[in-house]
Amino acid sequence: MPGVMGRMTLAVAGTLVRLPCVRSGRVLLIAVAVTLAAAAAAPGGAAAAGWLPHAADATWTYQWTDSLYNTTPTNEAVTVKSQSGSSFVLAWTTDGQNNPPDAPQSTGTVSFQDTNFGLVNTDWSSSPPPPQFPVLCASLGSCGNSLASTFYNVIWGARAPVLAEPLLHGLSWSATGGAQNDVTSTNDYEGTESITVPAFPMPVMAAKVSSQITQAGALGDPYGSGIRTTWWVYGVGPVKVVFQHAGGADAAITTAELQSTNQTAAAPPPDPAYFPMKVGLKGTYSWANPRYFKSKATCTKLSCSATGGKSTPEVEKYTMDQAANGTAIAKFSSVSGPMKVAGAYQFTTRLDGVTSVSSATKAASLAKLPPLGPIALPADKRRHFFTPFDLMTFGFSPVLPAYPAPGMTWSSDPKSRDFAVYGVNGTSRIVGVQKVTVPKGTYDALVVTSTLSQPGFKFGSGTRTMWFAPDIGLVKLIFRHGDGSVSTVQLIH
Repeated sequence: MPGVMGRMTLAVAGTLVRLPCVRSGRVLLIAVAVTLAAAAAAPGGAAAAGWLPHAADATWTYQWTDSLYNTTPTNEAVTVKSQSGSSFVLAWTTDGQNNPPDAPQSTGTVSFQDTNFGLVNTDWSSSPPPPQFPVLCASLGSCGNSLASTFYNVIWGARAPVLAEPLLHGLSWSATGGAQNDVTSTNDYEGTESITVPAFPMPVMAAKVSSQITQAGALGDPYGSGIRTTWWVYGVGPVKVVFQHAGGADAAITTAELQSTNQTAAAPPPDPAYFPMKVGLKGTYSWANPRYFKSKATCTKLSCSATGGKSTPEVEKYTMDQAANGTAIAKFSSVSGPMKVAGAYQFTTRLDGVTSVSSATKAASLAKLPPLGPIALPADKRRHFFTPFDLMTFGFSPVLPAYPAPGMTWSSDPKSRDFAVYGVNGTSRIVGVQKVTVPKGTYDALVVTSTLSQPGFKFGSGTRTMWFAPDIGLVKLIFRHGDGSVSTVQLIH
């Protein structure tokens, strides 16, 4: 069943015929708008300090060139034209920017929305590109595409999202763009690096995003395809864009750099992926509970039978079987022990954290584990502990916040879907990063503690501590149940 986030706080040669304007954002707006999630607050609760802040008085000045089609450095002043809720419009102009007479003149707007999965472009409008620029459509008429401005280079081929979040190590996403939705991109977050631009002569830390962009069928091919690198500074926005257009050794290169701004660069949020969603990621867990896992067992597809009286752990393996755009499916199967289990778990990483979306398991068990609640649900609708991920997701979402920091807490919400499913009251807290050793190895792991209370069900109550290692995920879990038993999970392979 879908998980719902709990309440979270932070303690700590010829003349071409052109249209009079470029306007095509609404072509995709209808398709995009119905899927937008509500914007989430930025880490630390500072909504203004995001990857593209948009306070009413925010200003930026960019300078851009194209090695073939605009060799004259052209300055553009960007301001916030309007904002409403999570949506905002930026406007740019070359007027009054002391540009040389041969520099292209342009004005335009570009619209964005902050969403739960990142920054989305919803519309654009501008004066036409200079006539010498390649035509980025299959025909001359009604062409709503342009790359003749800084922000057109930022959004080209990637509108939903322009920048995915949370921005974590290993993140990759696919997107489309262009007036006819004919431009595709694959985008990879390459980590942070120090960068200097005219606006910041002293180095600042920037998130580097590389995009492989493809457009087919345009008259101006292959100008619309190539590799774009964008550097984003937290609290400021994009500070540099380099678009290496396709077309061989003499292909054009577009470069834009931030010249000045009244925005203040901030340290980017932490980017370790403590619950990575990558196809092929796999592991094997040992789950011990001496009180209930007392018998060795032989299991078939349909049943389990005891073969001895010695306590033995349940051993299960998992694989990330599917993953795309921050959503993944993990599949579990038994290796040995008192259960025969097959299960699948779907997770999503968004700005409200790592959320358990759904799960489905089939199990035959020799172990007689106590029942779980809530009492409001019939017995056949209640959850069971069959895999380590059942123990991990039990209670309330998120499993982890998007950008976890020591001291961050979140709690159950009696009005949420999670409460209807689990009926658990409680609170989770980020302790910090600690070294932990399990059979698989030693890790600097993020520690999360939870207190859980499922009224009337001691096995569903107690305290839980979990350790998450970067780029690996859950490596250890200890659940001290209210009935006095202890479940211990460790990553062994």
